[in-house]
Amino acid sequence: MTVKVKATPVVAIFDVGKTNKKLFLFDENYKIVFERTARFTETVDEDGDPCENLESLRLSVFDSLREVFKDPQFEVKSINFATYGASFVYIDERGKPLAPLYNYLKEYPEELKAKFYNDYGGEEEFSNKTASPVLGSLNSGMQLYRLKYEKPELFAQIKYALHLPQYLSYLISGEAYSDLTSIGCHTNLWDFSKNEYHDWVEKEGILEKLAPIMPADSVMPATFPGNNYFVGTGFHDSSAALIPYLLSFTEPFILLSTGTWCISLNPFNSSLLTAEELKQDCLCYLQYQGEPVKASRLFAGYEHDHQVKRIATHYNTDIIAYRNVSYDSKLIDATLKEDSFANRDLSLFKSDIAAYHQLIADLVRAQYDSTQLVLKGTAVKRIFVDGGFSKNLIFMNLLAKVFPEIEVFAANMAQATAVGAALAIHKSWNNRSLPNDIIGLKYYSVLQPG
Repeated sequence: MTVKVKATPVVAIFDVGKTNKKLFLFDENYKIVFERTARFTETVDEDGDPCENLESLRLSVFDSLREVFKDPQFEVKSINFATYGASFVYIDERGKPLAPLYNYLKEYPEELKAKFYNDYGGEEEFSNKTASPVLGSLNSGMQLYRLKYEKPELFAQIKYALHLPQYLSYLISGEAYSDLTSIGCHTNLWDFSKNEYHDWVEKEGILEKLAPIMPADSVMPATFPGNNYFVGTGFHDSSAALIPYLLSFTEPFILLSTGTWCISLNPFNSSLLTAEELKQDCLCYLQYQGEPVKASRLFAGYEHDHQVKRIATHYNTDIIAYRNVSYDSKLIDATLKEDSFANRDLSLFKSDIAAYHQLIADLVRAQYDSTQLVLKGTAVKRIFVDGGFSKNLIFMNLLAKVFPEIEVFAANMAQATAVGAALAIHKSWNNRSLPNDIIGLKYYSVLQPG
């Protein structure tokens, strides 16, 4: 006699990055019990510019779900999505995409950009209200504005413009909604001074193309075949990664999310952006409960990788050698005065390890200035560092050194973005209380090098 094993209740989270598209299943303790990764070859839009292969992504979502639903080990209770931002899918009355998923790095026509900002108060005033630096296609609202003027026939056919997370949600739920974390991320759509859409959105006929806003913790019944399960509306990935921290810590903190970009997120700074802050690449996000999060960005991960290649070439070493370099305070004491590492002459250093310490010291100085933009004037006493640099002993020790009045922690949490998207809809799939041990922390102090 075969004993039927009781299926594990799970939440399915699609975590869609520019490169890797992942599906995770989490059990009720937020442990990953299934993981699948896919990568697609990019396609091109009508101008020959690279863009996401939307059809491959759509089919991958369906195929992954069918695979999971067939597995007797799991009972999917809910599904949610977290994806990169600044990307719209334009659907018609039947839900069919009308255009490619244009790349947010696509060049924006200068004349059209000038017309827009001239009509709506100038770059400085407009950027200030919308907390959106002038970024061309990366301001996703500008993609809709462009369609209106360059492709009016296509624009007229649009039923809804859905940000990518909400489009993926629509595929499974059949319901079209907008979400504040996608709207409130340098889109040019949201007026942070009024806490509503900016006036231009209605004046240009854009508002009627945007689906109703749905609270981030709400769910809908699914229409995609499977057992009875619910579907969340989806998240912008940076905002999703912040959710575990907001639910775990009440004392004011900054999350320094490190990767290609190092983004300092301060959910306890609701002051409006100044013109000076905008010039220094600050912006605001809306977190999942609708509150503003002031953020500053630094291209530090990219710069690190670029300069490590330069060091490895100069010293004829392998770049892998720099993944786990120990912290040496004597080498830090010998570092040179402030400058960009790109300007440094590598022949001045006694060794490749000395050069690497200098690189990290230069990056941490720049990081200090960037984080300070969102830190000053707030009650923050803790900085949590997640991502690649949280594992870099030199970076973490130096960060503790430049912020002596603040507790600096390396945060260890697998798949923060996916966990955040799961936590937001916790009540829809999980009968247990919220976990209190979801984030592992390692403290770094000036006196005790880690």
